[in-house]
Amino acid sequence: MSKPLCVMLVATEASGDDRGAGLAKALRARLGDNVRFIGAGGAQMAAQGVESLFDIAQLSILGVVDALAVYPRAMKLVDQTVALAAREKPDVVVLIDSWAFSLRVAHRLRKIDPSIPLVKYVAPQVWAWRKGRAKVLAGAVDHLLSIHSFDAPYFEAEGLATTFVGNAALKVDFSKADPARLRKDLGIAPEAPILLVLPGSRPSEITRVLPSFAAAALLLKASHPDLEIVIPAAPTVAAAVKAQVAGWPRRAHVVEGEQAKLDAMKAATAALACSGTVTIELALAGCPMVIGYRIDKLTYALVNRLVKRPITLFNIAAGTMVAPELIQDDCTPENLTREAALRLDNADIAGRQIAAQYGALEKMGRGGPDPSDAAAEAILRLIA
Repeated sequence: MSKPLCVMLVATEASGDDRGAGLAKALRARLGDNVRFIGAGGAQMAAQGVESLFDIAQLSILGVVDALAVYPRAMKLVDQTVALAAREKPDVVVLIDSWAFSLRVAHRLRKIDPSIPLVKYVAPQVWAWRKGRAKVLAGAVDHLLSIHSFDAPYFEAEGLATTFVGNAALKVDFSKADPARLRKDLGIAPEAPILLVLPGSRPSEITRVLPSFAAAALLLKASHPDLEIVIPAAPTVAAAVKAQVAGWPRRAHVVEGEQAKLDAMKAATAALACSGTVTIELALAGCPMVIGYRIDKLTYALVNRLVKRPITLFNIAAGTMVAPELIQDDCTPENLTREAALRLDNADIAGRQIAAQYGALEKMGRGGPDPSDAAAEAILRLIA
């Protein structure tokens, strides 16, 4: 009997952990016991049998200041990741999300063992800024699995074979989500409005985004006494979220786990959402949202003129601001409160936004093939 296929999966963020788990599950469905996984990931990948080299929360960062702060530690983790690949000699290495970390691992592996196929799962957003990254990536990996249909031309022009697999966030299954279950578990009345607060999955987002969201939520609670505040906390930041919320003068419910998050999204009347994958999930759930984001001042000063607006994927697909984006200095408690109150108080505004969100999701490929299945097939073809 031939030895099992060895697949190395490396993800350092919550969204990457989700994609890595889906890919591992799809490969296991095809290969059964004839595949084993090594690498780095979070709780979801661990549930699929990927034993992580390190706690990925150490690398869940964004911005120049945060990157400089963790640089020495990150380089040690790059060393550990490369050493694992050199020792285990996997049949393929899949580097998910995390541009800087993935690129360093890829360059090091190229030098150590150029025979190992390298796959990048999720492309850098060269359509939004820094198109030169397409050429850099083409020189670092063998294949790209893209989540956007418009990615391929940028990378194929540089000679990088690209397979469009679709966005896993569009396949989130809400069929078992139960709003009544959430209300019962949290003691929330059936008719009470719910404001969902989603402050992100990186420690830096909890530091920079949550305070504005918290202030807005408390202002809304003051003007809407029956309003219930629910905060689904990502595993990477759950402790930090709980620590902040413990000091709030008004009650908020912190929930953990994927099922509780989906229940909350279906139960919510409106949401304050950190920019990212979660906005697609909220749109799928039919929840009107206000999107906010903050990064460190130095990074913002460097990228502000380079990044095209809007930044939210379904806003880009729609060609208009379906959901308001309050970025950096615009992400104030007052602005967040005003926009969220419109969606809490006006059913017509909320309904139009929900319909427009659904329309944008259709343009993005909602209802298409399962991305994890497509990614698994692409990887198996590459190895073959």
